[in-house]
Amino acid sequence: MRVVLATRNQHKVDELRRILATYDVELLSLDDVGVTDEVVESGATFADNALLKARAAAAASGLVAIADDSGLAIDALNGMPGVLSVYWAGRARDDAANLRLVLEQMEDVPDERRGAAFVCAAAAVTPDGREVVLEGRCEGTLIRAPRGEQGFGYDPIFVPTGEGRTTAEMAPEEKDAISHRGKAFRALAPKLAELVRPRSS
Repeated sequence: MRVVLATRNQHKVDELRRILATYDVELLSLDDVGVTDEVVESGATFADNALLKARAAAAASGLVAIADDSGLAIDALNGMPGVLSVYWAGRARDDAANLRLVLEQMEDVPDERRGAAFVCAAAAVTPDGREVVLEGRCEGTLIRAPRGEQGFGYDPIFVPTGEGRTTAEMAPEEKDAISHRGKAFRALAPKLAELVRPRSS
C-alpha cells in the first residue's frame, strides 16, 4: 500500500517508517510525490491540523495520505505550547530556541508541578474523502537542563513517566515504543487497510 506522509521533516519520515515497519505500507514523503504546496496549520487542535495536512496531501497526490500534528502540553502553562509547539519562540522549526523559552518559562516552577505530555493526533484521509483521526499521549515531567543527543524538539527535557532518562537519551526504537506518535500511528495503522478498500456500492 502506497501512502503519503504529509511532511517534509525527515525526522518524522524516518520515525514513521520505523513505527510502520511491520505493516505492508510504502511510506512516501511530500517530496517523494512532488507535492510542493504548503498548508497553513490554522486549526485550533492537533486533530484539526492533522486533518488539514492529510486532506491537502490526499487531494494533491491522489494517494491515501496520513499526517500528524504533535506538540508538548505543559500542565503549569495551561496546556501550552500545544499546537504552537514548533512556533513557541516565534520561528518555526527552531528547536533550540523553543526549548530555551520553555526552560525560561518553567524556571521557577517546583519539581512537583512540572508535569507535561507529548500529544499526537494522527489522521488518515483518502482521495475520495474518507477520514479517521486517532490520538496518542506520552505523559511525563520536564527537567531543568537538556540531556541526550537523540530525538528532536523538546525531547532533551522530557522524562516519560516511569523512566529516568529523557526521550533524547533513548535509542530510537525505545522512544518509538512509548512515544505519543508511536501510540497514535500504531492505532491508526490497522485503519489504513479499511480506508483503501473500495466503497461498497
